[in-house]
Amino acid sequence: MRSSRFLTAALTAGVLVACAKELPPADTTAAGNTTAAATTAQKLGETAGFNVPESVRYDAELDAYYVSNINGNPSQKDNNGFIARVRADSTSVMTMLVEGGKNGATLNAPKGMALKGDTLFVADIDVLRMFNRRTGASLGSVSFAAQRATFLNDVALGPDGVYVTDTGIAFDDKGGMTHPGVNRVFKVSGRTVTEAAKGDSLHNPNGIAWDQSGNRFILAPFGSPNLQSWTPGQATPTTLVAGPGGYDGLEVLANGNILVSSWTDSTVHVVHGGSHMMPLVRNVNSPADIGVDTKRNVLAVPLFTGGKVEYYRLP
Repeated sequence: MRSSRFLTAALTAGVLVACAKELPPADTTAAGNTTAAATTAQKLGETAGFNVPESVRYDAELDAYYVSNINGNPSQKDNNGFIARVRADSTSVMTMLVEGGKNGATLNAPKGMALKGDTLFVADIDVLRMFNRRTGASLGSVSFAAQRATFLNDVALGPDGVYVTDTGIAFDDKGGMTHPGVNRVFKVSGRTVTEAAKGDSLHNPNGIAWDQSGNRFILAPFGSPNLQSWTPGQATPTTLVAGPGGYDGLEVLANGNILVSSWTDSTVHVVHGGSHMMPLVRNVNSPADIGVDTKRNVLAVPLFTGGKVEYYRLP
């Protein structure tokens, strides 16, 4: 695996500069107060040895975490991305599930993931790839080339298909970020791709999660301070709560609370009752697409530029 230190440093600087230019100050009203005291999560440990880890997905049946690793430039089709599997009951134990260029697998810059049965769905630039969660064997892919996708980012299972965000950005070989694409949410049904939402109101959509109790999706835009709710067929998303912005990962908990990671303030926040955002885990630099071990009530935070995943006990 080639080193990506030069790239991650450039990406960190570029992303933070972008946030500083695009995002207004966080809302400090009662509904969006991110500075209020909040219960903090206790750190339990970490797993190192990753290379640009972007997403964590927990598998309750196999009691394991899947960790997608870009291993280089998030926009480069270099076929050196990989997905590691970490034991949830012993997070020092890590094995390889899928490696780009090995055993017939193609994997360039894997990002968000979702599980359905034995299928692990993985967003990979302009392709949705599918792998067997047990063996890592390829189960095929769905191309978004006809839709001119530029940065497929997160994946969520909806009631009628698989939904994938396209942030619309791209990185050059020096880590410079541009926005050549379109802000969109796609729906995949079988092998058919349709455009479910589109437009500037999505504000560079990043994280997406299905909120079953609310019968809606939660969207975490990278380019806005507003966390959003959205229902398929809705023309534009609705503002749920304001906060620091620069959002990445999302998890909707069984009690209805929402966890969201923010690059802007290096914090994972919790949204109580759909209206009050509070810091839960601070000082996690470049927190990407988080995951939750639902058996142990543990939050897993991949540090995009840190090469590791940190674990926290949820209160």
